[in-house]
Amino acid sequence: MQRLIILGAGTAGTMSANRLRSRLPNWSITVVDRDDAHHYQPGYLFVPFGDLPPERLVKPRHDYLNDGIELVLGDVDRVDTDTNTVVLDDGRELRYDQLVIATGSHPRPDQTPGMDGPLWHKDVFDFYTLEGTTALRNRLASWDGGRLVVHITEMPIKCPPAPLEFSFLADDFFRKRGMRDRVEIIYVTPLDGAFTKPIASATLGGMLKERKIHLEPDFVIERVDNDSHAIVSYDEREIPFDLLVTVPLHMGENFVGGSGLGDELNHVKVDPHTFQSRKHDNIFALGDAADLPTSKAGSVAHFAVDVFADNFVEHVAGRPMTHQFDGHANCFVESGNGKAMLLDFNYETEPLPGRFPVPGIGPLKLLAETRANHWGKRAFEWIYWHLLLPARPLPVSTDMSMRGKHEPATDLADVPSAPDQPRKTEVFK
Repeated sequence: MQRLIILGAGTAGTMSANRLRSRLPNWSITVVDRDDAHHYQPGYLFVPFGDLPPERLVKPRHDYLNDGIELVLGDVDRVDTDTNTVVLDDGRELRYDQLVIATGSHPRPDQTPGMDGPLWHKDVFDFYTLEGTTALRNRLASWDGGRLVVHITEMPIKCPPAPLEFSFLADDFFRKRGMRDRVEIIYVTPLDGAFTKPIASATLGGMLKERKIHLEPDFVIERVDNDSHAIVSYDEREIPFDLLVTVPLHMGENFVGGSGLGDELNHVKVDPHTFQSRKHDNIFALGDAADLPTSKAGSVAHFAVDVFADNFVEHVAGRPMTHQFDGHANCFVESGNGKAMLLDFNYETEPLPGRFPVPGIGPLKLLAETRANHWGKRAFEWIYWHLLLPARPLPVSTDMSMRGKHEPATDLADVPSAPDQPRKTEVFK
């Protein structure tokens, strides 16, 4: 019997195991993770503002793995590619014929001097972990105002728009509490604008400006100064804060680097179209664990698994892999006041205006703030647990389509504002 081991029972690992179980009935499929707690990570964003209780975001991993899939709990120490063996911290050895690494990417505040120092989870917070977002909720409940700095350490990070979403929701949160005039919000990024793609960056930058959120670009942090309550860049700029909400450096699991499979951030080096390791033809990486040049997001895992499953079945049958992943990603961007924006893009094409998923009809608008988009994001929680993880079909194409999309006006600053349309924007130089 052939043995498939999947490291990681998060979004990509769970979906791929479930998708392959029915297609490889005579294979042994084992999923390995350190615990039996599956986190709905998109929900972390809403916890600080009291919109989602933390306990609703965690469910048993084994409940979402189909019958016939074995779940092994334990930390991975290393992958021995010479003997095709996964070695766990407690000494257990698991032999594989094919290996899928889907162990994600994780915030590492310890990699920035001072970030996890005396102010950690007191005046310095993350919202990319359940512990961090819960601690931030408790702090915001009693915070009486001051300078709020929202900061990104370095790309890539999980869900790149999430820090922007946090900023927009914070603006809305303080307005509803009648204290926005007592809060200065500064958005600090290593990028040269609000986002990685020019058209979306201009639109999102304009949204920051409208909300009087100051954008501080090209800021590469060197340290967090706990004594002076400031973040300090390598070019010696200092930004003081009363409350710092930071997105730490993201890295893959240590065993990836220790096994010689990863880049400097422990993300597995793979072919971006097939997810096959660049070093070993019986190893693949999916989701945030891979060094794909696209967003680390649940939608990427969903679209990638669709391609991977078809390719993997061909691969183990000794046939060439004929399917190519185009980097398709889409993500909702919460903007406050019950609205959200939707982005749809891939390796080659940046987010453009249009309608989704049905061209010309929608019902969702691309690169525009609408209430339908907001409810689409909130509905995703149910879709995630009941459709996405079980790997049931969704009415969304794996490949990105250009149908129904269009280039915006050349000068984005001249695009008129209208209800449910992108607001007037300014390109940040």
